Amino acid sequence: MKVGVLSGGGDAPGINAVFRAIVRKGIQNYGYEIVGIRDGWRGLLEGEFLPLNLNTVSGILPRGGSILGTSRTNPFKREKGPETILENAEKTGIDAVVVIGGDDTLSVAYKMGDFGLKCVGIPKTIDNDLAGTDYTFGFNTAVAIATEALDRLHTTAEAHNRVIILEVMGRYTGHIALEAGLAGGADVILIPEKPFDIDEVCEYIRRRQERGRNFSLIVVAEGAKPKSGKEIVYSESIDEFGHISLGGVGYFLGKEIEKCTGIETRVVVLGHLQRGGSPTAFDRILATRFGIAAIDLVHEGKFGRMVAIQGNKIVSVPLKDVVGKRKTVDLELYEIANVFFG
Repeated sequence: MKVGVLSGGGDAPGINAVFRAIVRKGIQNYGYEIVGIRDGWRGLLEGEFLPLNLNTVSGILPRGGSILGTSRTNPFKREKGPETILENAEKTGIDAVVVIGGDDTLSVAYKMGDFGLKCVGIPKTIDNDLAGTDYTFGFNTAVAIATEALDRLHTTAEAHNRVIILEVMGRYTGHIALEAGLAGGADVILIPEKPFDIDEVCEYIRRRQERGRNFSLIVVAEGAKPKSGKEIVYSESIDEFGHISLGGVGYFLGKEIEKCTGIETRVVVLGHLQRGGSPTAFDRILATRFGIAAIDLVHEGKFGRMVAIQGNKIVSVPLKDVVGKRKTVDLELYEIANVFFG
């Protein structure tokens, strides 16, 4: 059997660990031929492939990024896109495809199943907002990076008696902001699930001043928005999946806080630092377990499913139960964080 593998959407630390696991078990245990598909779904549209073998994946476990590249290509936005994908898969002799991605990439995998492409999904997003799985690989690394940033910002905020705002990723959910903020001792955490009141944020800062704490750290997810307001956008342009470019909520907050409190405020946008570099040990292990489980599903002929972790067990769930759904933050955890606001 010849198995293709691709990663789509944003990169996440741990993708290469998945490739390594699929190739090692696919070749050594099942005698499969593994073919890398370059740049996500674009590679299947344009016939861009790379043979993967034991040497290709040697040494890539700690590497960030994706040795195959990635893209936000949507075949259903291209003329005869699905048909072209099927033709190229057939020409190359690909019998099944392991698809690593978030909701957009896995939605394509689900739809392609209706066209006859045999797919198995692996959940990948640093936002950790995919339904059906407790964790996605890349999330733990992003939280660790954001937590380290908060630790560093704490000392400079205290030295200058400033408010410092850290803007992290999180388009629709605040998993990174909440967990990093809780771990890093943030004084306020703002997430998309809970629209914020700027007066309330300023009150937290004043409360700290009354206790003699003349600095504050605020973590805000890029998709957080004020009550009765709209999300702040970086650009009105949209990608092939209809997503607008978010960003700028940190600067919006900074101006409002300075106006409201008179305290000097600085903004740090963590951006793609959250995606880059080596994955944590947790993400390396999770990605490896996902890769092994995915090639096992291929071997068992169980297509149209996504591997997942529930508790500490690797399971599989139907793609139809995952796509188009979103896992929001546990508001009980937010209430715990709320104890430390102000």
